[in-house]
Amino acid sequence: MKDLNGRLCLITGAASGIGRATAIAAARRGMRLFLTDISADGLDETVTRIRATGGEVLDAQVLDISDYEAVRAWSERIHQHYPSLDVVMNIAGIAIWGTVENLEHEDWKSVVEVNLMGPIHVIESFLPPMVRAGRGGHLVNVSSAAGLLALPWHAAYSASKFGLRGISEVLRFDLERHHIGVSLVVPGAVRTPLVGTVRVVGVDRDDPRVKRLIGLFEGHASTPEQVAEQILTGVERNRYLVHTSADIRIGYWFARKFALPYEVVMRLANRQFSRLLDAQRQRSEERTPLSH
Repeated sequence: MKDLNGRLCLITGAASGIGRATAIAAARRGMRLFLTDISADGLDETVTRIRATGGEVLDAQVLDISDYEAVRAWSERIHQHYPSLDVVMNIAGIAIWGTVENLEHEDWKSVVEVNLMGPIHVIESFLPPMVRAGRGGHLVNVSSAAGLLALPWHAAYSASKFGLRGISEVLRFDLERHHIGVSLVVPGAVRTPLVGTVRVVGVDRDDPRVKRLIGLFEGHASTPEQVAEQILTGVERNRYLVHTSADIRIGYWFARKFALPYEVVMRLANRQFSRLLDAQRQRSEERTPLSH
């Protein structure tokens, strides 16, 4: 995959953020694209921008990747004209954070269905034809720092991202004999629309301290364009673990090399977040009038 020009590439989550930036960067490298997202307007805008600069979008389909039948139908339509693809990128995802007492069943379910089952639907629909074609290829799965580290309030999100990391680790070796590379992308902070839309269950996003935390997050975040270039470089170099920021690389190294200090740091971080939650809960109780 050292030369991406002319390669057939599928990208999920192409309507915004990392997905859109990667689609645009891939088109600049001459890749021929199949794009999907649940947002029709965003996907149309991505396609328009790519075609305006001479890029090639062979197919753009609005669908929910958690819907297996929709993904399967799309893959069958594509494979009628193209027996197999060269690169498949699972980028689409959602984020819901919260403590276990605040998360509801639907929170767990929606995160796992989109972030874990969605990529599985894509993998089982597009990877077998790639294997049968015998021409090699590459699979990209975008996990998260939360797929490497025990970040506070990330239980549901980490369930999906650790799961995707596990799939990638196995496929990395399973697919090697077919000359299909696997890249696991583990972004830290990235300035995408997800930052503004992430649901933090049980937390008031208008709280000044929450806004300050979000500001700190965005202050050292990478741009989607930077992440896109790192993803494509990872494909070209057949790199398995693709870090997008030095802090996550260091944090992951620290967690593996120094287990006890890592546990101490995670406990301290969790206590800080818990204090914030307790303070918000107390203020809410103070504002609620007593019933008689």
